[in-house]
Amino acid sequence: MMFDPEKRTAQLSRMQAARRQTQHQLDLIDRQITRKMTALIPLLGRRHQGYRRGKALAPGAFLERYRANLAALTAERQPEVDALTRKLARQDAAIAALRSRHPQFWFSKDGGGKAPSGGHPA
Repeated sequence: MMFDPEKRTAQLSRMQAARRQTQHQLDLIDRQITRKMTALIPLLGRRHQGYRRGKALAPGAFLERYRANLAALTAERQPEVDALTRKLARQDAAIAALRSRHPQFWFSKDGGGKAPSGGHPA
């Protein structure tokens, strides 16, 4: 079967760029959740009505409220995270399949290698 090594290299580069974009979207969601939780911390610690009336605060109340809010924010974004995670797995499988079909053209795992000049395996 005849094929152009430059086209395979370009195809791999496009696939890797798409994978990086998907990973970036997942990282962005994680940062958004972290940012929202960071903004909520001062609000979570302000529920001290009992303290003003002479009652002691519940020792784990803040942590409990923090975990509940984190779970709610995470659950809100979970369908999107799941879809992106599945997409990332498909992209990884497609990249691995492309590399396994023509292993002589890929020098490194990250795809940094280029096809040998002349279009024939060395």
